Amino acid sequence: MKKEHILIIRFSALGDVAMAVPVVYSLAMTYPHVRITVLSRGFARPFFDDLAPNVSFMEADIKGEYRGIKGLNALYRRLVAKKPTAVADFHGVLRSTYLRMRFNMERFRVAHINKHRSGKRALTSSSDKRMVQQPTSFDNYAEVLARLGYPVKLQFSSIFGNEGGDLSLLPAAIGKRNEGEQWIGIAPFAAHKGKVYPPEMMERVIDLIEENNPHCRIFLFGRGRDESHTFPEWCARHSHCIFVGDHLDTMRQELVLMNHLDVMVSMDSANMHMASLTGTPVVSIWGATHPYAGFMGWHQSEDNAVQLDLPCRPCSIFGNKPCRRGDFACMNGIKPEQIYDKINRLLSH
Repeated sequence: MKKEHILIIRFSALGDVAMAVPVVYSLAMTYPHVRITVLSRGFARPFFDDLAPNVSFMEADIKGEYRGIKGLNALYRRLVAKKPTAVADFHGVLRSTYLRMRFNMERFRVAHINKHRSGKRALTSSSDKRMVQQPTSFDNYAEVLARLGYPVKLQFSSIFGNEGGDLSLLPAAIGKRNEGEQWIGIAPFAAHKGKVYPPEMMERVIDLIEENNPHCRIFLFGRGRDESHTFPEWCARHSHCIFVGDHLDTMRQELVLMNHLDVMVSMDSANMHMASLTGTPVVSIWGATHPYAGFMGWHQSEDNAVQLDLPCRPCSIFGNKPCRRGDFACMNGIKPEQIYDKINRLLSH
């Protein structure tokens, strides 16, 4: 009899792959006899390498070695050689659908994600909006596994377990945490404008943190063009700020640091999900998007979400559509004090 082996496919994006971690962990704990292979792009390896003894990671360079139909056929042959007994498509895009079709033709057990598109369309509609909480990505991933015969009860606290991330692995510039010091992370950018709080207003949040918390350190997360332009200026003006990208080289190091924060401030972005995987509370800031779409970070409370109740919100699932009003009131209308109040409440616990 074949050893049970589940292949899980999710190529991107970073936040969506991060949301698979609690589900994969729960699967591994519930079925320790089952071998689990997660197929994704190389950036995701730090999430899964040490997650559980029966979980392994397989990197797929879908823009290089496995590009196009020829590449996908080569990838399929490599996957078949691993002898999976079930295939879980957590992605539901053209590439994963093609692989799923190949597995189906060979009579493998296959199931794919239900993205609940009709509910999300109603949520973002401009004329017949229905504000109904959609199933979360965690629910959707777990439902795929249930259809394959592997129901799970989600159980996950931190990617580092009870031990926590080892700060000694980080460079001296990060240093040890001093007694009474408050460590705050800020990840102020996202992929789309509809998910970004205005930087000049976020700097006012930094002012409020420094004014009220003289023994704090503020770690600025993100490695994009906006961050490279903005963060050095903030660090020059604010002595408590540290540009994480200047000191840490890997995502694993960033996860270790996030694990030691008192609070992370983030947009609806990958950093929200990364911090969530380390058990750190997140003050999340929502504009064009909304937690009802099902993308709130693992075990994060909506009480810590900062958002305005506007009739046009949400206008987008991913924050990538032009503002219907033209003024991005959903973000521009949030006062820095509202964000600081949420931060302060968590720091006071």
